[in-house]
Amino acid sequence: MLGQGGHAALALMLLLLLLWRQAAPIEVPQDLKQPPTIVKQSVKDYIVDPRDNIIIECEAKGNPVPTFSWRRNGKFFNIGKDPRVTMRKRSGTLEIGFRSGGRPEDYEGEYQCFANNEFGVALSNKILLRVSKAPLWPKEVLEPVVVTEGSPLVLLCNPPPGLPPPFTFWMNSAMTPIPQDKRVSMGLNGDLYFSNVLAKDAHTDYSCNARFLFTHTIQQKNPFTLKVQTSRRVAESTPTFLSPSGSESSKMVLRDEQLLLECIAAGLPTPTIKWFKKGGDLPGRKVKFENFNKTLKIINVSEEDAGEYVCMANNQLGSIRHSIFVQVKAAPYWLDKPTNLVLAPDENGRLVCRANGNPKPNIQWLINGQPVDSSPPNLSRQVLGDTIIFRSVQMGSSAVYQCNASNQHGYLLANAFVSVLDMPPRMLGPKNQLIKVIENNRTFLDCPFFGSPLPELRWFKNGQGSGLDGGQYRAYINGTLEIKRARAEDEGTYTCVANSILGTAENQVRLEVKERTRIVRAPEHQSAIRGSTARFDCKVKSDPSLSVTVAWTKDDKPLQLGWRLRKDDESLTIPNVNEGDEGMYTCTVKSEIDQDTASARLTVLDRPDPPMDLDLSDPAARSVRLTWIPGNDHRSPITQFLVQFEEDRWEPGRWQDLSTYPGDLNSVILQLAPFVNYQFRVIAINSVGQSQPSRPSPRYKTSGAAPDAIPRGLRGWGSKNDNMEITWEPLLDLERNGPNLHYNVWWRLKDSGEEWSNVTTVGSKHVIHNTQTYVPYEIKIQARNEFGAGPESNVATGYSGEDKPTDAPTALRVSKVESTTATIHWKPVAPNSVQGEFKEYRLYYWRESSLVPGLVVSKEKKTKGFFSTVAEPSGILSDLVPYSKYKMFMVVANSRFESPPSNTVEFTTKEGVPDAPKFFRINRRGFDTLQLEWDKPLEPNGILVGYLLKYQTVNGTRLGQPQFKNLLPNETEFTLRLPDRSTRYKFFLSARTQEGAGEVFADESPHFTNEAYIDQVDIATQGWFIGLMCAIALIILILLIVCFIKRSRGGKYPVRDKKDLPLDPVDQKDQDGSFDYHSDEDNKPLQGSQTSLDGNVKESDDSLVDYGEGGDGQFNEDGSFIGQYTVKKDKDETEGNESSEATSPVNAIYSLA
Repeated sequence: MLGQGGHAALALMLLLLLLWRQAAPIEVPQDLKQPPTIVKQSVKDYIVDPRDNIIIECEAKGNPVPTFSWRRNGKFFNIGKDPRVTMRKRSGTLEIGFRSGGRPEDYEGEYQCFANNEFGVALSNKILLRVSKAPLWPKEVLEPVVVTEGSPLVLLCNPPPGLPPPFTFWMNSAMTPIPQDKRVSMGLNGDLYFSNVLAKDAHTDYSCNARFLFTHTIQQKNPFTLKVQTSRRVAESTPTFLSPSGSESSKMVLRDEQLLLECIAAGLPTPTIKWFKKGGDLPGRKVKFENFNKTLKIINVSEEDAGEYVCMANNQLGSIRHSIFVQVKAAPYWLDKPTNLVLAPDENGRLVCRANGNPKPNIQWLINGQPVDSSPPNLSRQVLGDTIIFRSVQMGSSAVYQCNASNQHGYLLANAFVSVLDMPPRMLGPKNQLIKVIENNRTFLDCPFFGSPLPELRWFKNGQGSGLDGGQYRAYINGTLEIKRARAEDEGTYTCVANSILGTAENQVRLEVKERTRIVRAPEHQSAIRGSTARFDCKVKSDPSLSVTVAWTKDDKPLQLGWRLRKDDESLTIPNVNEGDEGMYTCTVKSEIDQDTASARLTVLDRPDPPMDLDLSDPAARSVRLTWIPGNDHRSPITQFLVQFEEDRWEPGRWQDLSTYPGDLNSVILQLAPFVNYQFRVIAINSVGQSQPSRPSPRYKTSGAAPDAIPRGLRGWGSKNDNMEITWEPLLDLERNGPNLHYNVWWRLKDSGEEWSNVTTVGSKHVIHNTQTYVPYEIKIQARNEFGAGPESNVATGYSGEDKPTDAPTALRVSKVESTTATIHWKPVAPNSVQGEFKEYRLYYWRESSLVPGLVVSKEKKTKGFFSTVAEPSGILSDLVPYSKYKMFMVVANSRFESPPSNTVEFTTKEGVPDAPKFFRINRRGFDTLQLEWDKPLEPNGILVGYLLKYQTVNGTRLGQPQFKNLLPNETEFTLRLPDRSTRYKFFLSARTQEGAGEVFADESPHFTNEAYIDQVDIATQGWFIGLMCAIALIILILLIVCFIKRSRGGKYPVRDKKDLPLDPVDQKDQDGSFDYHSDEDNKPLQGSQTSLDGNVKESDDSLVDYGEGGDGQFNEDGSFIGQYTVKKDKDETEGNESSEATSPVNAIYSLA
């Protein structure tokens, strides 16, 4: 939305507008006769560039058009006699040109413009014209300045006096500004002050420069050479003031100008400056401290800023103070500026001219540029100090009056005319104006008018009621109506009526109140990773009758929308974000009468740039310091640095991680391994990701040393029954610490007290042969290189090889056999018969068969281990299948071998409860019927005795009363009638054995509320649908009869002799040339259709008699058959078909055929 600055500016504009509307005088229309009024003039203190022509402005209005004249230095300035001076047409502006020669300085002086017509004379201010000057620096020879270190110093600038005064600054010969700080700074007078001089201040090119603003030139003073005499010990000193001098001084400043107070102190150490005001606080909102606190600046000085200001300089040796007494004077300023006065004949009025200043200004009245005192007397005019009173004025007494308020610091001059007119009311503004305003805003309706005498103006709304003034409304004397807070009910037509004794005039303004245009979802500050998509929202709500436009800017510049940046009504999308997209995005929504803005910043994040300038320092035997310069973090702080290394002996070219360090470090000590030729690189990490690696550092090679590490993973084990292999993990490459790495290995029988046997090898294995079977050994190891031996490992225990166990477990048996578990018992073997490390007693078991007839089972062997060292071991075998026959045997196992098997045992598990049915389906067979189907369990776990079906109604989360149904074991379906088509059920089905019900299969009937389905059923019950189905059935029946008759005739063919021979190809055409497609099958009688009364099937021949009833068939002259084509049927089949030949549908259709 609008920021605080925007709201403040808007409020200030509204306040100024309100003040203008309150104070705006009534304007005299330009088409009426009136005295002149100055509308434009040059500034009082007018400095011009000598290289340009001189233009002195003076513009005025009046009726008749004014004529202009000038005075220079109080005397009439004859423009016509000076060829260089011209006056613009219909204007008093002077132009002085120098193309033909002349000096601008010859025209310096005080100018005043006079604009006059037949009704009076108006005056401009007295314009002091001066030509800008940029004098050269006086030539001088500057001796070197010699000063003792620690002493104060002032290098004088003394710039040449220019107009306006130049801007000074200090630079060296390289045109670089002299560095300034708390110790060295330039004063307001341009001098360069040193609170104390240091040896580093010795230079030969301290040069003061003066820049002249009008000529845009820089004058340079000859440079100072500063020589500093140093000493072993510089003496410290208490503060003293270099500027101003003494303990107190005074300063005069004019009201509304800028106050600058300065205190520069010397001392060692360099003093600090503090400011305060006696008897009060410094005006916080107007005070600024500049030049390292040496300058106090107060803007827009007012009378209350006068008083005593104290600056205090202090260092560790003491302090000093200086008081500055500030006086605030004032050039004249207006309290009540005179304004134009329009009077009707015999009216009274007054002109008021009130001004203030310090000292109090003198007020002088003039009429048409002449002092009032020296003008002819006028009985209708009376001068009373700062007021002129007019009584019963008459036509022809119009004039321009001037008020001059002056004191020693300046003057004010104001023109105000008195115009005597006799004019009925008239409206000056446009007719029937439409004003659109925003709801809840202060609104002004203007109705400029004029008349003499001054008419009375009243406002009316919608032509009704009394005048609008008070409460929500306020009427101003200039005709403006203020509505303090516009609302929807304030819409309408407002009429302003101006009335005087000379007549009436009116105008209308139509007011429409609109909803404010505002951004309801503003863009928000966001951070986006480079390459991602950023989106700023800008959703707008506005009055429907106003069209709005949405525009986006970036950093206050119009945003170029193209193929990449996309804008819609509510957002701005920036795909593939890059660094150039970073900035402040502003959404501006405008209607014809208001606008709203909202801004948000886009910050583009990216991986950091790689670190730079890697440097190695502080070398040591096993460490080195690595320093680097971090790269740009791209607005995402670096959280970590990853240091990697590469060495060129073992794995050249492969970079490995060494260590990570916090992101605020850039210098670390790296812990290194001996005998490695390192180089390093650094990777920066932030929230976006890792940077590219830095350029590698120089190589750094560490010296060799004896190994520090002990080989890991030392163990002894036998690969055969008469050996022991001692193995270990070789040292890593970076653990070698030197060349020629080898290993010392020791071993001996455990607890034997023997001497150690040892061997030296470069590999990672040593084999001891001819050992006893599975005996313990003590072993240890040590690494060694050319620089010495490393530490020895701790003593470890190893074992020689194992052999196959000699004894098998015995007396294997079972007890407590249940449906899924069985307890087993066995007798253990002697420990020495294991011939190795005892692992477990391993039981092999398998399911031999099921006791359920016809059920095929898997005989896959399974194992289960039992670790037991008791005298009478036992264990529980679980996860057995009920109602099954099992077999098992047991072995004893060490790490490599198993013993011979024990005796094999058979046992049978008891009957259990069955598994869930294989499947369970619910089908809807009609609107009121459910069909349930299922299949037997895969594992019945016994003999099935039936099924248990439980069901209950479901209504949301409520369940009805459960019902139960016992079903026989050979039943796999069940039909349930529903009391209502919308009733739903939940079903629970389980199979049963003698042990009880097994796992339950649960399901719910599906929803049957599909409207389409119900509608289909309803359609089927409609009469029109039944009729349509009957018509379709009748048509099908007729078609079937036609087909039957055609098959009975055998199709069309020529009448031939009775032969069972196929037709020749040429005879397979009709006389009209069409083919008749039929086979021998077509000549065969339909089953049951050509049956004779005695039930025998008639032979298929070509006798036409067989097509009629008996042999009474008749023929036409052309040989065609005219008898009724019928088929003999049984009595039951022919009942109801005894209709006459004329009405037989068969005959009718056949005749068509």
